[in-house]
Amino acid sequence: MTGVVAACVVTGSGLAVIVVLALAGWIAAPHASIGMPAVLRTAAGIWLVGQHVGFTLHGAGRIGLLPLGLVALPGALLWRAGRRVVRACQVRQLRQAGIAALALAVPYSALTAALALVSRSAQFAASVPQAAVCGLLLALAAGGLGAARELAGWRELMRLLPERPRSVVIAVAGSAAVLAAAGALLAGAALAVHLREAATLQRSLGAGSVGTILLMLLQLGYVPNAVLWAIAFTFGPGFAFGSATVVAPTGAALGQLPAVPMLAALPPGVHPALPGWLAPMVLTLPYLAGAVGGWLLIRTTPALSLEAAPLWGMASGVLTGCLLGVLAAFSGGPLGDGRLTAVGPSGWQVAATGALELGLAAAVTAGLANFLVLRRAEGLRPGVLRRERPAAPADRSGRDAGTEVGGRGRVAPTDHVIYLDPWAGERPAGKAARPRGPSALP
Repeated sequence: MTGVVAACVVTGSGLAVIVVLALAGWIAAPHASIGMPAVLRTAAGIWLVGQHVGFTLHGAGRIGLLPLGLVALPGALLWRAGRRVVRACQVRQLRQAGIAALALAVPYSALTAALALVSRSAQFAASVPQAAVCGLLLALAAGGLGAARELAGWRELMRLLPERPRSVVIAVAGSAAVLAAAGALLAGAALAVHLREAATLQRSLGAGSVGTILLMLLQLGYVPNAVLWAIAFTFGPGFAFGSATVVAPTGAALGQLPAVPMLAALPPGVHPALPGWLAPMVLTLPYLAGAVGGWLLIRTTPALSLEAAPLWGMASGVLTGCLLGVLAAFSGGPLGDGRLTAVGPSGWQVAATGALELGLAAAVTAGLANFLVLRRAEGLRPGVLRRERPAAPADRSGRDAGTEVGGRGRVAPTDHVIYLDPWAGERPAGKAARPRGPSALP
């Protein structure tokens, strides 16, 4: 019952925010053919888009290019709901937190599917099965993380993982963070270069003050999509914006684009995508991210064997590439049934190239870093051997010569440390000692 109430609160509060924005747009640009029921259905459709639920528009076709930024609103509300369920039910164990997340996710999925069903009209139709699945997965992820965070901090949660998986998770997060920063920088630079064209498109729309604000909010929702497209650009395959189009470091070939100010960063036509001197630098970014992941892998885990470190580095790079491939697939989608059926990067191409580039860089870096760690540990290890002193004859007092008198007449045995080179007799005279272990490798 607590999960049902929390799911209703999340859905109601999220819809309230969207309805306010939809009413603002309707008031700013009133139309005689659009009434209040249509505004409410539009708000419900925007809320479903926030769950990444595709829909069909009458006369246009399937719309699957959805703003990933809108997922932040239901995600934040579900995060808070997961924490609220844990507090209300007085959950104390992590296994019970998973049950609490499931108690929230199942009714939330049913509410999302019902909303997709009641919002259907002659012009708009959302997929009911997709709404149920997306609502369930989003509630499980966001609500489960919120429930776990209510029980313990991030450090405590990470310590629950074994050492090797924990180091792989940290390596994947480090590589993804480097690529996200690089993608944001590339996307922002591309828009800054064509800022004048973007301003011209903005003025040509004549949306007014309220319409301009709503358009800016919509474009902010597409910022995560743009970052993922820029990451696919650095991998090499790039992305498409329409059939038979491509934007890659080797060049760009685009047709006519929709009149959206954000798309001014993608000028139409056939032209070089980057200056000649900048393209090699952009293509090295995935290798830099993989190197950071490999270094973090060795830094956060005990020393591995010489053979295991590159394998774990390769595993972390492959996982990062697969994760980015899944996100890239979600960042694109069709814009109708015309030539814009193919928009965004190819998920499997991003996963394949990312796994190869990130995996190789992480494997080499992890192997080198682990070799240095082993060499340093071998160099700091003293060749100390303890030897028992041979028995000495007793003196007149009856004590051994190898004993000393302690406090209050107690006798304490003495020992000493002999620094011994066990290979001294095997080397020719005057030849320096050769290091042993990993430091002996060329």
